[in-house]
Amino acid sequence: MLDLRRLAKKLVTPFRQYLGRLTVIDRHLRGSGLEIGALQDPMPMPKGVKVRYVDIAPTEALRRMYPRKARRHLVPVDVVDDGEKLGTIADGSQDFVAANHFFEHCEDPVGTLRNLLRVVRPGGVVYLSVPDMRHTFDRERTPTSVEHVLRDHEQGPAGSRHEHYVEVVRDAMKVEGEAAIATAVADLETKDFRIHFHCWSQTGFLQLLTTLQTRSGYPRFELAEFVANEREMVVVLRRLG
Repeated sequence: MLDLRRLAKKLVTPFRQYLGRLTVIDRHLRGSGLEIGALQDPMPMPKGVKVRYVDIAPTEALRRMYPRKARRHLVPVDVVDDGEKLGTIADGSQDFVAANHFFEHCEDPVGTLRNLLRVVRPGGVVYLSVPDMRHTFDRERTPTSVEHVLRDHEQGPAGSRHEHYVEVVRDAMKVEGEAAIATAVADLETKDFRIHFHCWSQTGFLQLLTTLQTRSGYPRFELAEFVANEREMVVVLRRLG
């Protein structure tokens, strides 16, 4: 029997999530800044806010990289750069950096967040929405620990990269059998597919942020907002002087 209540919730949830993002954006984003990896879903910015779009390749190259998006409008890429490094962006030059469902694809989250904070001025903000693993295909995976991401940062992420692919294929994609898992992993690695290298629940992600707040030599920041937003977390970090 069709459960109309559950069907309605499934249809409404993405819209409620969108509204949740808007509420936070309107509270915190001012001036001019960057959005990383917007593709077909750029954030609607508050009136007067200026944004440049950052991605790993020019717009037409992104269409070839993501053939399923070929018929959709993609935002014109203004800055071609690795969003994890932002090597072309000067320190303290932005009022904000924003990214939706980008952080979980980063192989070195600690280094990535350092760079996002590096390019915003004191008082500027980093806005992130990150999937809550409990409500996604990552729900059966082992949550990423603080120790794990610190090790990846200090020793380099290459050491755990293969195991991340194995975990995704086995626990998220639900591939069974050693041979089938090995084949699927090899295919993803050959394509350099940007899986969810890491995954967090609210508690785990908050623990990571509070750990980094006290890490020696790390850019100083305060947690301006941390909210549950349907199937994700929305986080705003304010850079301190």
